[in-house]
Amino acid sequence: MIKVKNLYHSYSNDTNYSVEDINFEVEKGEIFGFLGPSGAGKSTTQKILIGLLPLQKGEASISDYNIRSPKEELFNLIGVSFEHPNVYRKLSGLENLEFYRKMFSVKTEDPMKLLRMVGLENAAKKKADGYSKGMLQRLVFVRSMINNPKIWFLDEPTSGLDPNSASEIKKVIKEKNKEGATIFLTTHNMYIADELCDRIAFINEGKIELIDSPRNLKLKYGEKLIKVEYKENGKLKKESFSMVNDKDREMLNSLISTGKIETMHSQEATLEEIFIKVTGRGLK
Repeated sequence: MIKVKNLYHSYSNDTNYSVEDINFEVEKGEIFGFLGPSGAGKSTTQKILIGLLPLQKGEASISDYNIRSPKEELFNLIGVSFEHPNVYRKLSGLENLEFYRKMFSVKTEDPMKLLRMVGLENAAKKKADGYSKGMLQRLVFVRSMINNPKIWFLDEPTSGLDPNSASEIKKVIKEKNKEGATIFLTTHNMYIADELCDRIAFINEGKIELIDSPRNLKLKYGEKLIKVEYKENGKLKKESFSMVNDKDREMLNSLISTGKIETMHSQEATLEEIFIKVTGRGLK
């Protein structure tokens, strides 16, 4: 659905690239995550794909439409949820959606249905200027669904949301994906990427370091550990044992045989730990 080849972009029109020689493909029905810290090139890549930035160098297409010369049919196919809410503050939430739906030449969703989906039905007629940050984020999110997009671009969709609202947003994303939507998710949040994405691209300083599924990344780069709590001489002790180290396995088996263990949990590497191992920097 999305194909990117040798993509470059420079905001200063020189060799100081914000995005440098990026290559990837997103399959139909896939949730593809762009995981990286602020300034890594995530939003720049998305802006190029949705037409907010010109394609300077390289090739890119969405559903076989060349984004160098996009057609109206392409914009009927895509939906975009931005990290920073960009709504008309003097219009109500409902009026924002009613206005936006007129931009499409395809059948659109019922605005009130969308507002109910994210708990904004009681604020539907309230001016967006009076919305909290979380309410604005939810409004931008459902606005991106108004044309029932087949290809959905989500930039930090849970940013600024309370845990309950974030959970509801993730639920909607999963449901839309089950219905067939292809999703391009840009985030620095390792938890949402791990929970939602089929595959992840690690992007750092404008370059893609690697692409794989969260599971494969953990198996390849993460050390398999078992954390245990046990009593010894009346005192509670905590230790971690490697499952690939023969000595650690022997010690763990010996501890199990004594019956002293009170809790035991497997532990895998987080995506952030793997990102740091691969790139040498964190996701913040």
